[in-house]
Amino acid sequence: MPEPVVLVLDADPSPRLGRLTGRARVLRTGAAGLAARLPDADVLLVWDFASDAVREAWPGGGRRPGWVHTASAGVDRVLCPELVASDTVVTNARGIFERPIAEYVAGLVLAFAKDLPTTLALQRERRWHHREGQQVAGSRAVVVGAGPIGREITRLLHGLGVQVALVGRTARRTIHGVEDLGPLAARADWVISAVPLTPSTYSMFDTRFFGLLQPSARFINVGRGASVVEADLVQALNRRWLAGAALDVFDAEPLGEDSPLWDVPGLLVSPHLSGDTVGWRDRLGEQFVTMYELWADGGPLPNVVDKQRGYVPSTDNSEETDGT
Repeated sequence: MPEPVVLVLDADPSPRLGRLTGRARVLRTGAAGLAARLPDADVLLVWDFASDAVREAWPGGGRRPGWVHTASAGVDRVLCPELVASDTVVTNARGIFERPIAEYVAGLVLAFAKDLPTTLALQRERRWHHREGQQVAGSRAVVVGAGPIGREITRLLHGLGVQVALVGRTARRTIHGVEDLGPLAARADWVISAVPLTPSTYSMFDTRFFGLLQPSARFINVGRGASVVEADLVQALNRRWLAGAALDVFDAEPLGEDSPLWDVPGLLVSPHLSGDTVGWRDRLGEQFVTMYELWADGGPLPNVVDKQRGYVPSTDNSEETDGT
């Protein structure tokens, strides 16, 4: 029986797939060659998860892989109507990014509360200017997105003594429904987005939303860039409707040098790195190989995406999952 063909939509550095030797024939391609090679593949590994090549190549003719795995939490760069309608199973990298992203969010909360950006700026100016910081314990946060990333953020913030309300698509047990978001956000010191990109989350953080926040509140987005209307956030910060914000994801990446976001007072910009810790690519490669071995042996795959919803349903049968 011929070895299954694993096609890798490659990026530098390439994944380490040595454990597949003798179990699969690994082919690699860039975006330009993907459409021509798709019919030969049994499995597609989307290693270049920032590429739109799958959405562009999938609608073409010919055989298509039965399994697509993206080395990312979000699947919005992969899904297209033809893939959604097909029998192809789509999986994601759930389990890799939750803790690093939660640690990054906790770091941002502490940095904002203790005004570390100002401290660093004053140090560069050699200025001694005493200020008072905010106590994190006892403050209130709203985490939007009740999947693994949102839940891990909630756990870490609880450890800092923050009172956290977790908001999901629908209310259940200890999770608020989206209809509670407005009233909760209006009382929050921290609003943190960890939502996937779906039709219901596209542009959900807009002028109306930012107008609900306290002037002392901070907004943090580690979910999906297109969930925020960036021009509305710029306007809200300039008008001091909120005290500050941090964006790790953007509608268009990389952020252009001419973007107004670089210069907005109170806005911290980071280059989509909240989930990337030392060795993260190796962990992604190891995860895929482990999943491939399950697939090759006929076992069930973890992290199966509900293609209609656009995310992996949580294990409590809820409708939420992470969004990075």
